[in-house]
Amino acid sequence: MARKLPPLKSLRAFEAAARHLSFTRAADELFVTQAAVSHQIKSLEDFLGVPLFIRRNRQLLLTDEGQSYWPKIRDIFEILSNATDELKANRASGALTVSVVPTFATVWLVPRLTHFKQLYPDIEVRLKASDDIVDFVREDVDIAIYYDTGDYPGMHSQTLLSERLTPLCAPSALEGPNALKSPEDLRHHTLLHDGTIGDWRRWLRAAGIKGIALNNGPIFSHTSMVLQAAIYGQGIAMGHLVLSQAEVKGGRLVRPFELTLESDYSYDIVCPMESAARPKIKAFTDWIMETVQRESSDLL
Repeated sequence: MARKLPPLKSLRAFEAAARHLSFTRAADELFVTQAAVSHQIKSLEDFLGVPLFIRRNRQLLLTDEGQSYWPKIRDIFEILSNATDELKANRASGALTVSVVPTFATVWLVPRLTHFKQLYPDIEVRLKASDDIVDFVREDVDIAIYYDTGDYPGMHSQTLLSERLTPLCAPSALEGPNALKSPEDLRHHTLLHDGTIGDWRRWLRAAGIKGIALNNGPIFSHTSMVLQAAIYGQGIAMGHLVLSQAEVKGGRLVRPFELTLESDYSYDIVCPMESAARPKIKAFTDWIMETVQRESSDLL
């Protein structure tokens, strides 16, 4: 025998109104008019044969029946929402939102997304360029790619790339009276900084060079800006070899010296533990890890 259930629209209107104790706020949440919410509540009360709300001095209150009924309806909607999210998440399709540091997104990830789209045409990748740490509970983000120290407690994480640092410059810097022939010659050039002067200080110390002023060169907020400044001959960049690979191969930047340092930071892919095995997340993670491994032999 078929069960006679209340209309879903009436239940949704009741749940929202009971949660907010306001027909107006319920209407805003459901994108309907206050009159429509009131009508749906009246239909539900007629169906149940009991009043659910009391209007008193411009205040909306639940009746005893409403107070008893609302938690059960709230839990049912929560179960429906979770079941729907779980079903959608368990398919290698749909939207996949990736929060990623801006320079890595522009220089490395975006040029390679065509290949991912060819492999997984049903997954729509949405990139959110950000340097911020993601709050996966509050933000609509599936995966984050950070450039950091690799410490992400409680998260599933994998290291994509360990960055290496060395000076990079335009080919013109190797010519003329102040041509770069040895690290000592850097004192005759403008040093370009990526966020801080720390990387230059480490490299110069490793090269055994002293007495070069580090505070005079411009500081840029993103690595891509530093590389562009170097390409246009505005100074010598402390280059990130992963991100500058295309510019070096194309001859727009050159490496004047062999000395290379490992960065204290790495590119890491991070997501909540409970999300790591979801098909669309696993598909993206596997693809980017395989791409990095395949191209690692080409890194300078």
